[in-house]
Amino acid sequence: MIRIIIADDDHLITESLKIIFELDDQFELVGAGHTGAEAVKLCLNNAVDVALLDIRMPEMNGVEATKKIVAETNTKVLILTTFDEDDFIKEAFLNGASGYLLKKNPPDQIKNAIFSVYGGNVVMQDSVLRKMGTGANEDDFSGDQKFELLTEREVEIVQAIAKGFTNKEIAEKLYLSEGTIKNCVSSILNKLQLKHRTQIAIYYLKR
Repeated sequence: MIRIIIADDDHLITESLKIIFELDDQFELVGAGHTGAEAVKLCLNNAVDVALLDIRMPEMNGVEATKKIVAETNTKVLILTTFDEDDFIKEAFLNGASGYLLKKNPPDQIKNAIFSVYGGNVVMQDSVLRKMGTGANEDDFSGDQKFELLTEREVEIVQAIAKGFTNKEIAEKLYLSEGTIKNCVSSILNKLQLKHRTQIAIYYLKR
């Protein structure tokens, strides 16, 4: 069972999401708030696996809340919002968000995104991925000494992570075992001096 919290200043959205998750025994709704500060407090005071945060909230916005939650707890953050502006997207990921999804998605897709984030993967809406710059290629990294340390296989894995593929999906795509992919991801993190796979996606996409 995945323990979640919801934070959205739109009370109708909050109540709708509460109903959706309370009817699904795969999730435990720990609490709900309407500000970024309330979201942080819920994560600090409870064992929360995934926090669903809106971007624009009073007291503390979703980006600021994400930064504090990621820095001070083990909770993963999934941004669930109506806004797909470039600045919001980049700031959310740079502050540690594991996913960015638009509210227009059906409940099942939101649930699947939570499962994916809970499993340690990066989740990005297709439109969000395009805004982040899917046209990036190896030439964009010329002169980047850290990126040049990667093998050709590791570069392929970095590109797949940036597109939101899970380790299992990458393994199937490259005809390798999932264990091999996990080892490669660890090697990539070490070479790029990063801490988690979300940062791999950002490192690649922000170029």
